[in-house]
Order: sequence, then C-alpha cells, then structure tokens
Amino acid sequence: MLSWALTFFVVAVIAGIFGFGGIAGEAAWIAHVLFVVFIILFLISLVRGRGTPSV
Repeated sequence: MLSWALTFFVVAVIAGIFGFGGIAGEAAWIAHVLFVVFIILFLISLVRGRGTPSV
C-alpha cells in the first residue's frame, strides 16, 4: 500500500511540473488517503502484535 501511495505521489509531482493542476491535485489526494490508511493499518498491527505462536 505504501508503494501505491508513493506511485500516486510521483504522478502528482510529474503532473504538477507539466501544469496539469487537476490531475496533480487528485493524485496527491489519493496518495494522502493511501498513506493515512497505511499508517492506520501499521499502528493496528503494532498494537495487536504477532499473537500467540501456533503449535
């Protein structure tokens, strides 16, 4: 998921350089949402831990 966020960030930067403001804004928004979801899932996995080992 982090790779998708980085991909959309790169798309936003490239679109911004070439002057496509609408596309750049949307790609940046998608990247931001994906990054927030990644952070939330990462924190949940830290709190839950690995759990009990299987026997």
